[in-house]
Amino acid sequence: METLTILTVDDEIGIRTGVKRALRNFIVSFPFHEDDFNFEIIDAASGEEALEIIYSKHIDIILLDNILPGIEGIEVLEKLKQDNINSAVMMITSHASIDLAVKATDNGAFNFIPKPFTQLELKSAIENITKHLLIKRITHKMKNEAKQIRFQFLSVLSHELKSPINAIEGYLQMMKEEEVGKDISAYKNMIDRSIERINGMRGLIMDMLDLTKIESGKKNRELNKVNIIDIAKMAIDSIIPIAVQKNINIESNFPEELISNVDSTEIEIIFNNLLSNAVKYNKDNGEVNFTIKEENNNIKITISDTGIGMSKEDIARLFKEFTRIKNRKTQNIPGSGLGLSIMKKLVDLNNGSIKVESEIDKGSVFTVYLHIE
Repeated sequence: METLTILTVDDEIGIRTGVKRALRNFIVSFPFHEDDFNFEIIDAASGEEALEIIYSKHIDIILLDNILPGIEGIEVLEKLKQDNINSAVMMITSHASIDLAVKATDNGAFNFIPKPFTQLELKSAIENITKHLLIKRITHKMKNEAKQIRFQFLSVLSHELKSPINAIEGYLQMMKEEEVGKDISAYKNMIDRSIERINGMRGLIMDMLDLTKIESGKKNRELNKVNIIDIAKMAIDSIIPIAVQKNINIESNFPEELISNVDSTEIEIIFNNLLSNAVKYNKDNGEVNFTIKEENNNIKITISDTGIGMSKEDIARLFKEFTRIKNRKTQNIPGSGLGLSIMKKLVDLNNGSIKVESEIDKGSVFTVYLHIE
């Protein structure tokens, strides 16, 4: 239960008492929000008293009469706007006019409720203003999250690109100054390392572009009847060079054909990410098992490895953007922290699901279910 504070500003004690009585046990709930709302009711008999309360504690909703002793309600409203007080204000007055309505609205009033009003009218007005506050809060949260994501993108991009750019610049400077002679073959190792760094940067940039397209809903999908097994074989072929360096054996167990209506690029990204992680986070001389079969009108994809494994805490945050498992064993393994996040979104896009089982120092098993169409 969440409590909102309402300040009733009116010189008529009957109005102040009536509001307290009507809202004392009033609860507002919305189907799109988990918590219900109840209300703490406080009051003030003048504009000056109201301002003193507003500046001393947080007020969510102000029920503000215009005709008050001392400063009028509209002056209170102007003062709140001037000082950027974000309380939601609803005017309650029997002297409403078009001029007052325009002036109050210009100064941020949410609504009007005319005197005299019934308990039902008051409760309806409070429900509306509560919904307004909730939607405003959700919108603010989404904007902040969007800013945070953009900040993370820029931070990760600058951090991940800075190191390879510095390395390539260093290699080029050495070649320019002919530090190891004029024979181009003497620089072969530097050239190979530069190309490797460039490929890593390209992979990071492509990951970020893929994630942006998926998040924005602008990814163009091309659904066609394809043989999933052909895509799996290509994925194995692309990871073999890395597996050979660590002497990792990749065992596959597929049927000859498994046809489904999918976007082949999406399936390729899913397979590539699963296999890449199974190899990268494996131990030297380890093994990867890649199985695909049809099960209960789903494609069941299982990739197990004999690698370093993960804790339950690591698994829980595995598919979040920019998440990388950081420990002594992973510190030298390259990656953007976006691959599994992208893969999860593509699995969701294909009405699928992912299950992860892992044990530290024994390995991991990723099981993906994709609905067959």
